[in-house]
Amino acid sequence: MDKPNQMKLNLKLKWIVISFISIISLVLAGYAIIIYFGSQIVDDNALILAETTTIETIDGEVIAELYQENRDYILLDDIPEHVQEAYIAIEDRRFYEHSGIDIKSIMRAVYRDIIAMSKVEGASTITQQLVKNLFLYNDKTWTRKAKEASAAIYLERNLSKEEILELYLNEIYFGHGVYGIEKAANYYFSKHASELSIGEGALLAGLAKAPNGYSPIDHPEKALERRNVVLGTMKNAGMISAETKQMEQGKTLGLQLEESASTPWVDSYVDLVIKEAQEKSQLPVDELRRGGYRIVVGLDETIQQKAYEMFEKDDYFPGNTSDAEGAFVMMEQTSGKIIAAIGGRDYTFGDLNRVTVNRQPGSTFKPLAVYGPALMQEDTFTPYSLLPDEQAVNGDYSVANVDDMYQKAVSIYDSLVASKNVPAVWLLNQIGIPYAKSYLEKMDMLIEDQDLAIALGGLHEGVTPLNLIEAYRTFAQDGKFMKAYTIEGIYDHNESLIYENTLEEREVFTPQVAWNMTEMLMKAVDALPEEAGTYSKALAGKTGTTQHPQVENEVKDAWFVGFTPEFVLAAWTGYDKSDADHYLTGGSVYPTRLIQDILTEIDKLHPLAETFEKPDTVEALAEPVQIAPVTNVQAAYEWGGLSLVRGKISWDPLHDDRAVYRVYEERDGIDRRVGEVQGESEYVIDHALFKHKKYYVVTYDPFTKLESRKSETVILN
Repeated sequence: MDKPNQMKLNLKLKWIVISFISIISLVLAGYAIIIYFGSQIVDDNALILAETTTIETIDGEVIAELYQENRDYILLDDIPEHVQEAYIAIEDRRFYEHSGIDIKSIMRAVYRDIIAMSKVEGASTITQQLVKNLFLYNDKTWTRKAKEASAAIYLERNLSKEEILELYLNEIYFGHGVYGIEKAANYYFSKHASELSIGEGALLAGLAKAPNGYSPIDHPEKALERRNVVLGTMKNAGMISAETKQMEQGKTLGLQLEESASTPWVDSYVDLVIKEAQEKSQLPVDELRRGGYRIVVGLDETIQQKAYEMFEKDDYFPGNTSDAEGAFVMMEQTSGKIIAAIGGRDYTFGDLNRVTVNRQPGSTFKPLAVYGPALMQEDTFTPYSLLPDEQAVNGDYSVANVDDMYQKAVSIYDSLVASKNVPAVWLLNQIGIPYAKSYLEKMDMLIEDQDLAIALGGLHEGVTPLNLIEAYRTFAQDGKFMKAYTIEGIYDHNESLIYENTLEEREVFTPQVAWNMTEMLMKAVDALPEEAGTYSKALAGKTGTTQHPQVENEVKDAWFVGFTPEFVLAAWTGYDKSDADHYLTGGSVYPTRLIQDILTEIDKLHPLAETFEKPDTVEALAEPVQIAPVTNVQAAYEWGGLSLVRGKISWDPLHDDRAVYRVYEERDGIDRRVGEVQGESEYVIDHALFKHKKYYVVTYDPFTKLESRKSETVILN
């Protein structure tokens, strides 16, 4: 070959090499661009699929689910191979051969579309479908397919086929609010995905194309036809035999729909759980709805349902209109866990949860703000200390007892039991408002009020039913305060414990003061009228009412707060809006009866304690002697003894062997006490002959140091 021809050949070869290198470079550059754009589309956070959070009892009973997408994530290893094959057969037969996009399938689809002169066949791979659902669900532009392809290629470079298939089977929507193969198996067949048969897997695979259009619930004929198409495709792909295909196609749909009973009675409790999760574990609602957490709570389902049923009865909610409301909360005494909570009548999730709404507590506040703190000044006040019971005693602060009855002096014990207002206000003034509030603060009640109305629960903002059970728990548990809680623990989707409630107590009252308050509050319950209901076993507590600000002689709030050896409870009745058109027509007997009836129902299921057990470290508190004037006083002489003639004063005794009877000689000026006896009904006076003296008898309480009014006067003559 001559030199010119050789040069032409070399030049031609040179250009061929340059062109080849250019083409390779362009291809590589294009691929790099595709990968880059794919990386911009793929959001790693979206690869973490939203999962359903469950709220369940300690026994593992699920009481509620929270979700954005109702999904339980499952590993590919737990999904039967025939279920995986069903999806691959019908959605992407060359899944394990392509790299995100299937050129062969695209060409075939284009050819068939051209022949049919319309869109008749899709060519999206499983990877492309995953990309579309995860990253492009709101993208309606003409470039979506290019984005889809770029992201699919990127995913294939960064995830294994198994990881992509696992994501796909967990992400896919199955209609009726169900996401993912595990939840779909639960919903349609009441079983786990690992238990799906070939036919069941084929049915679910058939839903991928149009979950609503092929719904086996709404369109069973179409669902059956689609399932059989999937089975046929599996046979053609060599995944199942002809015999298996024929056998499975001969079966019915075999639906066993998961029962989802309505449980509105747990909504109040679930609301408390969500609020607590946000506060204690810093999990916002959005995260709870997508994070797949397992929240274990202290709910007692039986008690919760019983309380809910009681709230459906109008008898406990006396109002001038039919929309009187109420709240109830119950805490296990020792642990502090809330085992039941009702946020209102006909409460549904999202309503106002009245368990956490501030109200004026009325007389339920007296033990917490007045009597408990006062008894902590043990050198000054005891349960038998006398308080003035006269209207004028509180000076410019005008206050009256509810029954408008006054005894001049009354013990702390009797003042609490009778719920007297005048002595309570006087006592608060004596111990000082800052001192009283320091105890309220120890019980996490931070009130702004600075006046004597605190003694009567007349607060500006008020406190919640939850505050009150926490505070009353101090009397039930040796004076120790503990925050009430609903959540025992929170586990993430990997079953790692990320939050656990820790029991923390702090002393507010001494054990002796706590026991004294318990004994007095037991007596307060015993003294309740019959219409407040009956509960035959151990119960201590206090009622409370507040006057309506706009309707004279009517009630705004009615309360009962108390405890048994097992539980602490509070019930409130009233209106959300207090105006002239909304008021209660009954007082505290109604929430008291409500709680006693709830306890009676619980006792039928789980027998409750008959009595409170006094701790060994405290002294028992005897209730005051109910002194009263003696009657039928008589005087007579009798013969015998060293003095030969004696005088005998006799009377009808009271029904209390602890009562002391003092016999006085009536004189000008100051009468003389001649003697006293206890538990007897007569007194003998020596050397009484011809003295012709006058005598009378009084009853004396050795605890309060009070005497009754004197009896009629009798004369020895």
